[in-house]
Amino acid sequence: MLNIFEVNETNQMIEQEKLDVRTITMGISLLDCAAADVDTVCDNIYNTITDKARDLVSVGKSIERDFGIPIVNKRITVTPIALVGASSCKSPADFVKIAHALDRAAKEVGVDLIGGYSALVSKSMTPAERMLIESIPQALSQTDIVCSSVNVGSTKTGIDMDAVELLGHVIKDTAVATRDNDSFGCVKFVAFCNAPDDNPFMAGGFHGVTEGDVVVNVGVSGPGVVSRALDAAKGKDFEFLCETIKRTAFKITRVGQLVDQEASKRLGVPFGIIDLSLAPTAVAGDSVGEVLEKIGLDQVGAPGTTAALAMLNDQVKKGGIMASSYVGGLSGAFIPVSEDKNMIEAASNGCLTIEKLEAMTCVCSVGLDMIAIPGKTTASTISGIIADEAAIGMVNQKTTAVRIIPVEGKDVGEVANFGGLMGYAPIIPVNQTSCEAFVTRGGRIPAPIHSFKN
Repeated sequence: MLNIFEVNETNQMIEQEKLDVRTITMGISLLDCAAADVDTVCDNIYNTITDKARDLVSVGKSIERDFGIPIVNKRITVTPIALVGASSCKSPADFVKIAHALDRAAKEVGVDLIGGYSALVSKSMTPAERMLIESIPQALSQTDIVCSSVNVGSTKTGIDMDAVELLGHVIKDTAVATRDNDSFGCVKFVAFCNAPDDNPFMAGGFHGVTEGDVVVNVGVSGPGVVSRALDAAKGKDFEFLCETIKRTAFKITRVGQLVDQEASKRLGVPFGIIDLSLAPTAVAGDSVGEVLEKIGLDQVGAPGTTAALAMLNDQVKKGGIMASSYVGGLSGAFIPVSEDKNMIEAASNGCLTIEKLEAMTCVCSVGLDMIAIPGKTTASTISGIIADEAAIGMVNQKTTAVRIIPVEGKDVGEVANFGGLMGYAPIIPVNQTSCEAFVTRGGRIPAPIHSFKN
């Protein structure tokens, strides 16, 4: 059993090394909210969320107060809305009504974000799923804290290229709809391959259909803690380095375990998972890029970056898995450009390019994350980037994702400001050579051979 003495051991991490619990996320099933009338669905959704999550924020604050552990965000994930609205929504505008209901309910209970305005279309799209996807620009531009995701592929099913092609236009339209705020709507959207059902992080969090009625998941952070620990590993060999990262990840995850247990007990909700990802911020000393540089790179993006990230990701998982019985979500190391001070600097001076970032996604927890690109980038180019990233996930049997922001009205060398945890990002160049004939072929890229593993 965890106790307060284990938390006391982490006081230095919290006070000096920026350790925090990035989020307590309550997952809520909305399957029983389905009805024939969309207004009834909206009422059902609002009532369900405000009932089940009414104590989430107050419980999070009480845990912060009692244990001295910063909990940065309190969030909600819900059943993919394409499923919930399928019986009632006859147009994209009907789905937008549901987005507004989610926004109202989330604000009523006081959470920071709500995820699950989502569709799972890894093989093909139903009419309802297509309507939800088409509604995303309007939904994200008209709401404040609703987050959206679309899973376009998986190792078992292949990649739905019709959905990939459509998402290029959706992202462009979302950028235009929120152009007055550096195309911020795109910050709240992510395209996935192999999306997990229990991810507590946004924008890709949703409450999967394999989940129960309600659950509480926790996402921990701590790149600053790992960075400080690596000061003792300077000049040492890889065995010492790996052991240092692994031991540190264990301690970080134990804090998350305690918070999840306490939240579960106080809310009367089942314990879900700990996502032990290293999630950076744009604040100095809280950077995954800094960790990679302390491993031995002059700057993140240099040759050796992918190998260093692979080692970091593996050791984080090896250390964290021993600290909790239920590790899930994404778990590992995030590399969001706009949310990481050292990544921002490397992208600004050209050391870190989108091609290098794509290589790094082969070994990290997610994918191309929080990358600002020129607003003039075509929809087909964005679709091609999504297809490339989905292929990496499909073939390597891992989660990959794309959260990319074509900042309307801005070009290479300018900066987009997103605020808060989302940080800021330099607009970086993208290969503009056309791939339109590829992404508009229609149909599905088949799954790789997997039958021999059955």
